Amino acid sequence: MENRDGPNLIYEGDWTVHATGPLLEDATVRYVISAKESAFVAQAFATGLLGSFGHNPKIAIRDFQGELSFTLTAATLENASLSLTIRTDSLEVMDDISEKDRQELHRKMREEVLEADRFPEIVYDCSRISASGSGDRFWVALNGELTLHGVTRPVPVSARAVINGNSMRASGEFSVKQSEYEIRPVSAAAGTIRLKDEVKCTFDIVARKQES
Repeated sequence: MENRDGPNLIYEGDWTVHATGPLLEDATVRYVISAKESAFVAQAFATGLLGSFGHNPKIAIRDFQGELSFTLTAATLENASLSLTIRTDSLEVMDDISEKDRQELHRKMREEVLEADRFPEIVYDCSRISASGSGDRFWVALNGELTLHGVTRPVPVSARAVINGNSMRASGEFSVKQSEYEIRPVSAAAGTIRLKDEVKCTFDIVARKQES
């Protein structure tokens, strides 16, 4: 875990939130994601020469926004929905590699792999959310759809969420296969950098309650 104070925050592992204070019940509420306080990282897995050295590139998702709404009852969260939008060109390689290799990876990722000009946004929409727990801590199962590279497919996501007054924090992870979205895994540096099909995404999302 590094620098949890800004947009460049890296968080690996389960999300953790500490909550205090009672919660109002039976009220429909809306929370807006604060990207500045959140972290979203895609972990790619290398093969080829770099794979031999265990070098698995991390890609920071810098620019995203979204909101969550739900009704908080005495038992759980009800009528929950989530929307999340990522700017495709905001993905950035975080690893300590040469500037030449970094620029080549960015160019290939944005122009050839994700085709950011054609598909400027990555969207996750979910209106099927179930939760267990009570009070301020919940296990949440999202059964939403991810639209990536012009292809929409179902992607289930499990998360832990904690509500603390006017803020909510959720953490979890999920994986996607690039081939399912008609994406070619990136290769660069004369083939010494090649990435496997599966990408693991971890998130530590903070959202702020909006007053009605």
